[in-house]
Amino acid sequence: MKAVVLKGYGDVDVLAVQEMPEPKVGPGELKVRVTAAGINPVDWKIRRGDMKGRMELKFPTILGRDVAGEVLEVGTGLEDAFERGDRVMGLVNAGYAETVVAPAECWAKVPDNLELQDAAALPLVTLTGTQLIEEHVRPSKGDTLLVTGALGAVGRSAIFAARARGAKIWAGVRKKQVEEARKLGVEGVVALDDPKDLAKLPTLDAVADTVGGEAVAAVLDKVKHGGTVGSVLGEPKGAKEKGLVVRSFMAHPDARRLTQLAESAAKGDLVIPIGRTFKMDDAREAQKVAEQGGMGKVLLVN
Repeated sequence: MKAVVLKGYGDVDVLAVQEMPEPKVGPGELKVRVTAAGINPVDWKIRRGDMKGRMELKFPTILGRDVAGEVLEVGTGLEDAFERGDRVMGLVNAGYAETVVAPAECWAKVPDNLELQDAAALPLVTLTGTQLIEEHVRPSKGDTLLVTGALGAVGRSAIFAARARGAKIWAGVRKKQVEEARKLGVEGVVALDDPKDLAKLPTLDAVADTVGGEAVAAVLDKVKHGGTVGSVLGEPKGAKEKGLVVRSFMAHPDARRLTQLAESAAKGDLVIPIGRTFKMDDAREAQKVAEQGGMGKVLLVN
């Protein structure tokens, strides 16, 4: 099969399109023909070597965490749940390829009225955002919550989950994004890179952080003592010292929740904008564009 492989750490020129062994399906697994694969920040962080300490790689390796496509082969034990031709989306490994194999827990069926390309944008970011809220921040009804990086795909997903719990949501964005963020329909919007604007933030019960760095550091003093900071980018420096509860994590497969999120996307209740699509042969340019940010999800399509 054709796949985009990472030959070593470095710039986008370490990516190459080449033939790789076809993955074989085992018990409890699905083999899927990939229609589209999403590009996520974790992909270029792995490529650059940012995650060497957390993840050991053997080169060449195939990147890609979320895909959508059609089932080619159903592993034993799943015959009652899936069949050849089913349209599915999944949080997987090695998604930049023509075919991918992953356990059933990674996959959700795609609703009939949701396009496969749109579905491919969902798995990693929507599970990350909802797990951030539901499993780690866990706001109660009426809590005041700030979501950093609110216009990003993970941020939008976190807002979706927090709204369902009845939280009062503030969207944290860059100054140039404030007007766009007002369209999110949240309690308030704040420019995280504008100290004067930050001053208008109320006392926060919690922060759902999707960007890390200076953005979350700038708001820690606004969180009440004993409040919660949940982050997808590791523990913010100084948060525990301020008496805050800190929880960091990485997303995990959840077929049941992913099915629900797919249904919400199909209804238009959860929207993850797609910026551009590229053919697999143009993976270098696709990652370069995605890494620049600010335009929605970037996809590789077969």
